[in-house]
Amino acid sequence: MGELIDQGARALARARVCFGHGTDNAWDESAALVWHALALPRPASPRTYTRRVSPGAAQRTRALIARRIAERIPAVYLTGRTWFAGLELHVDPRVLVPRSPLAELIERRFAPWIEPGRVRRVLDLGTGSGCIAIACAKAFPRARVDASDVSAQALAVARRNVRRYRLRGRVRLIKSDHFHALAARRYDIIVSNPPYVGARELAALPPEYAHEPALALAAGRDGLRSVRVILQAAGAHLRPGGILVVEVGNTEGAVRRAFARMPFIWLQFERGGGGVFLLTAEQLARRRLARRLR
Repeated sequence: MGELIDQGARALARARVCFGHGTDNAWDESAALVWHALALPRPASPRTYTRRVSPGAAQRTRALIARRIAERIPAVYLTGRTWFAGLELHVDPRVLVPRSPLAELIERRFAPWIEPGRVRRVLDLGTGSGCIAIACAKAFPRARVDASDVSAQALAVARRNVRRYRLRGRVRLIKSDHFHALAARRYDIIVSNPPYVGARELAALPPEYAHEPALALAAGRDGLRSVRVILQAAGAHLRPGGILVVEVGNTEGAVRRAFARMPFIWLQFERGGGGVFLLTAEQLARRRLARRLR
């Protein structure tokens, strides 16, 4: 089996496929596809890599890798599963492939930016697969989590993942365009990985990204359409002492320029990634007051 993985990795490297949808190298991508094609159990043991593979199973594996190369479909969409914050999730082309550095922040329970023991309400704005909402529910067992998305298709995927982890009593799925369907609800944490890709960047993305829902990527000419809405409205939905955490990825520079007076805290991650800012409820309240006094 190890030879199959090596062969697949060499084929993927030669084809120069784009990684970044759950893996960042050819060997890991090949291993994920081989594991799926052979229906192998997890976790792996050293003996797994030395097991013999039948000719038919080897042919299925090579066919799957060939499809990954020919159609440029992210491996996660071919296998239907991925991991986020240590949780296995179902994923398909109705939602983005989870790959956010926010997983690391959730695993730390948002410390030191908030006292974890007092968190009772969390909003995952633009939930997609539900990965962030489910991870937050696991991180804060005493909290209720609202998971909103404008896409009914995305919410169907999130519903499947919420059922898997038996969290329907604590994770509420809401169809909403940003905050529109949330009435006057307030939260200790609002976390969001919204669309943030500008038109020029979107047009230049590798073919793998075309398999993801454009609704979850495209954010207008400059990539700030969704961020503007969040910054304008989030303060009214935060409890005192609450925090807003938003991923903007490569649009960080544009955010800094467009909102130069915002006291953003740009977070660092041990496992890599960036483009994530944090604002407190009090900072957002002061900004609203300053605008009114102008």
